[in-house]
Amino acid sequence: MKAKNIITYLILLSGGVFLGWLLFGSSENHGENAGNHVQGESQVWTCSMHPQIRQDKPGKCPLCAMDLIPLKPAGISGEITDPEGIALSKEAMALADVQTAKVAKGNPVKEIRLYGTIQIDERLARSQTSHINGRIEKLLVNFTGETVKQGQVIASVYSPELLNAQQELLEAVKLSGAQPALLDAAREKLRLWKLTETQIREIEESGNTSASIDIVANTGGIVVAKKVEQGDYVAQGTALFELINLSSVWAVFDAYESDLPYLNVGDKVEYTVQAIPEKSFSGKITFISPVLDRTTRTVKVRVETANAGLQLKPEMYASATVNASLKQYSGNILIPKTAILWTGKRSIVYVKRSENGMSVFKLREVELGPSLGDSYVILSGIVEGEEIVTGGVFSIDASMQLEGKRSMMNAGNPGNPDSENRHAAIAVQGLCEMCRERIEKTAMAIAGVSLASWDMTEKRLHLDYDPAKTSADDISKAVAGSGHDTDKYRADNAVYKALPDCCKYRTIKN
Repeated sequence: MKAKNIITYLILLSGGVFLGWLLFGSSENHGENAGNHVQGESQVWTCSMHPQIRQDKPGKCPLCAMDLIPLKPAGISGEITDPEGIALSKEAMALADVQTAKVAKGNPVKEIRLYGTIQIDERLARSQTSHINGRIEKLLVNFTGETVKQGQVIASVYSPELLNAQQELLEAVKLSGAQPALLDAAREKLRLWKLTETQIREIEESGNTSASIDIVANTGGIVVAKKVEQGDYVAQGTALFELINLSSVWAVFDAYESDLPYLNVGDKVEYTVQAIPEKSFSGKITFISPVLDRTTRTVKVRVETANAGLQLKPEMYASATVNASLKQYSGNILIPKTAILWTGKRSIVYVKRSENGMSVFKLREVELGPSLGDSYVILSGIVEGEEIVTGGVFSIDASMQLEGKRSMMNAGNPGNPDSENRHAAIAVQGLCEMCRERIEKTAMAIAGVSLASWDMTEKRLHLDYDPAKTSADDISKAVAGSGHDTDKYRADNAVYKALPDCCKYRTIKN
């Protein structure tokens, strides 16, 4: 009995061990296979703030404790055709706040900011003088800032010379029958002292003389300077007051020499003053000083403005905006300043292209035109319709630097012909992957072409080529010769008909 029980126990124990191996051993193998499978699909993880961090699994950044992001999707590393490009996953682009936009041509308008002050119109400044020698008996304008109207009596002057001249007039009246010329001379003498014809006639008719004469304002305006006091002796021509008319004023601005090419006489200017921020004033540039201030490196620009309500007062601070149309750059491409990186003489942007479902970025050197404030005019380096990075440019550039590719700080080998390549994008028709392979193979077969990438969605062939060896026109003609219409050339019908059915992109109308 004991022997049978022992045998039974041994059989049960062996069966249990076998069942455990089936259950747990297979699970371990499955786990190992799963682990190997996961490891085979591992990604490169990096930090959006510190792109130099590289890990083969997710976690925290050792520098800032932020969550690591996948740099590239699993299984796509090394599949991009452009060796100078870099691919980023959608997650990496989102976390690094990478923003893109398609470039377009436009009519550039340069916004110029000017600062200055309100000044009097010098042409409306007047001096009120005494017309006769004498002593000021009464002064009817007593302080600066007082408003004077034309024809208003502003002072009374006692003059013995005036008394003698009046007596001479009365004597000349008595002798007018025998000596009429003497009467005319006496009258003219009083006219030169600004006596009116009415005053002269009253003296002749009444026979009364007076040693005092009223000085009337020969113009209206505001008193800005009082030159005499009551009781002062004055000579003929002595200035009594300085008057200005503020019905029109000048806004005088300082323009830097770099802005002078965009300012012209006749340009409309809108400006505001600190005292009335809610209201804007406008006028036209009437004068640009021919002399540059060597201390401030600025030139005076004068804007003439009507001031009917007298709201504008001399010495008020003013700030103006001039929108200068750059007609010579009409039709050029405009891009935002945020898209540009500067290093020495080089200005670079990053261009985005779609390749095998990935977002691929590549450095592109551009030639900048005038600055428009928040944007720049592009003279060369980008073609219309291309997509560039407008936000997160430094994150992409840091990734390029870490991978040893051309970047802001790494200009590449100057002796390398590729560094002198020109970029172009031409429209090419096609439908499928076979079209893509045919188009790119045709372009790459041309001497001087270093990169050819056809975007199936946009129907555009992006090229990098040496302009000394070929041209975009030659490449376009060669691609059309392979059976694919371009924006300049149409493929021969016989060549097109020989294409596989999946490549027939023309509609019935074509």
